[in-house]
Parts: sequence; C-alpha cells; structure tokens
Amino acid sequence: MTAASTTATTMLQATQADVLQEIQSNFLLNSSIWVNIALAGVVILLFVAMGRDIESPRAKLIWVATMLVPLVSISSYAGLASGLTVGFLQMPPGHALAGQEVLSPWGRYLTWTFSTPMILLALGLLADTDIASLFTAITMDIGMCVTGLAAALITSSHLLRWVFYGISCAFFVAVLYVLLVQWPADAEAAGTSEIFGTLKILTVVLWLGYPILWALGSEGVALLSVGVTSWGYSGLDILAKYVFAFLLLRWVAANEGTVSGSGMSIGSGGAAPADD
Repeated sequence: MTAASTTATTMLQATQADVLQEIQSNFLLNSSIWVNIALAGVVILLFVAMGRDIESPRAKLIWVATMLVPLVSISSYAGLASGLTVGFLQMPPGHALAGQEVLSPWGRYLTWTFSTPMILLALGLLADTDIASLFTAITMDIGMCVTGLAAALITSSHLLRWVFYGISCAFFVAVLYVLLVQWPADAEAAGTSEIFGTLKILTVVLWLGYPILWALGSEGVALLSVGVTSWGYSGLDILAKYVFAFLLLRWVAANEGTVSGSGMSIGSGGAAPADD
C-alpha cells in the first residue's frame, strides 16, 4: 500500500468516525435508524413464518418480492447506523443553509432504489399485469430514486438540486399513472381488485410523503431538522414497506388459489397461453 493510499484510507476512516459520532449524538436521527433495523429483523422472521406453506409459483414470487423489502432495508439501515452511507455536505449558495455542512443520510436512496421496485413487482404480480407495464413501473421508479439521490448530493448549484428534484417527481408521476390508471383494470380481471385497491391507496398516499419531506427538510428549504426528517422517512418506510408487505403476504397466504388461478401471464396481459 502506497503512502498516498494509506493517507486516503486514514482520511476515509476519520470521516466515517466523525459521521458516526454525529449520528450517535443526535437522538432523533440515531433512534430513527435503529428502530427500523429492529423492526426489519422482526418482520423478516415473521414473513418467513407466513410464507412457509405457500406453494404456487406466482404466490412464491410475490412472497420473495415482499421478503426482499425488509432484507434490503435492514442492510441499508445498518449502513446508515455505521456511518458508511452518511456524509457531510456543504450546501451551495442560495440554499437556506448555504455554506453550512449538513449531515446527509444519502444511503436511504439506496434503500429505496432496491426495495421500492420489489414493492412494485409484488403489486404488478398481484394485479397480473403484462411485462411491459411492469417494466415501465419498475424502471420509472428506479429513475425516480436515482435522480432523487442526485438532487440530494449536488452541492455545486442550488438550482440544479431543484432541477433534479423536478425530474425525480416526473418519474414519480409515471409510476402513479401505472398504479392508478393501468393496474386497477388488470387487478379487476385477475380477481384481486379488493386487496390491490387497499395496497394501491396505501402506496400512493405514503409515497407522496417522501417528496414532501425532501422539500421541507434540510435537502430542500430546511424547515425540518435532520433528525425530524429522518424520523419522517423512517415512519413512512415502516408503513409503506413493512405494513404494506404484511397486508399483502397475509392476503396471498389466505387466497393462494386466487393468485395461482390468475396464471403466470407476465407478458401476456392475463391471457391464457394458446394450445399448440
């Protein structure tokens, strides 16, 4: 190892140590992270027990998608707790906190980038939608998360932070269109409209909270502190992920015949394959 790389490693470790100390000294921030880690661990064990008797391929795929939600969350929140995916950012001129170093738990965007597509995958499978619609929803969702991360990390321009925020919201509108316009009809045809309707409303209402928190928190106009914003995100994560996944998995386990009866029609829009 060269002297330069040794120095860089030391600086990286010192930075993480400073970040970790800052996290641990902020009760609201620290508690919002560890509560989520604890709940994710409990939820993982619960979902393993709830899915042990599921047999049909489609229901199993929904179960795997729901399982990945807390698995991704516990991994990502552990990164936050360690300071690995948290850093200090100096806000650009024009920002409410211009020139100040602000703690940024940017690792949350990793959570959302990998977990929210699993939520949409589970919903799409529940609705028995076609693969094009499912692909659209998932890719628009990933675009929303990645551009949201860009908006949070940009320190060169206050304007560009809001430009990327607007792009992220545009991706979000595309996701909302799929959830509110396209998939309800598919769910009706698949016989899952009742539970889909409940989960759709839960998802849409809660997901709307994320851009609102971004705008009000230190990343936006800085009306909310980092700790309060973190608890807001954690609360939304608990409801939009764990409660959502529990309701979905409980219904699938109790109605496996309906789920498997809708057929593995990914790519066929619910139509049964033709005989040769």
